[in-house]
Amino acid sequence: MAADVAARRRAFAELLGRFRRTPVLVPLGDGPGTDAERGFLTADFNGIRFILAFSDEQALARYAVARGEGAREWAYQSVLGARLLDVAVPAAGVPCGVALDCADGQDGMVFPPVRGIVPDAVAVDIDVDGDDPGDAA
Repeated sequence: MAADVAARRRAFAELLGRFRRTPVLVPLGDGPGTDAERGFLTADFNGIRFILAFSDEQALARYAVARGEGAREWAYQSVLGARLLDVAVPAAGVPCGVALDCADGQDGMVFPPVRGIVPDAVAVDIDVDGDDPGDAA
């Protein structure tokens, strides 16, 4: 059992590393202004905001169709995964992670706002003093 857990952790670490090194497509949210003034498209789930990112235009198109908005034009930016996790997530100002290819069911991936994925300062599994909540006596 411990070997299975260790293998899953290694596999996730490899996936996270690949995501951090890869540019992904991030649609811009609805709103007025130029593309440069609009923020990233997000979705809130159980009190956590997720920046929606897509591995390629086909994945973004599947999301658009799932929303019933396949006919409209989607403005997006190409952003390195590391930049999303290290810069955009902390800038959100609320607990925030990244959802990759969210219209693809089990083939999608969620990077929640926890230590090891996002900067410790914005990880929800660390209290404001930077201590692990599980360390409380």
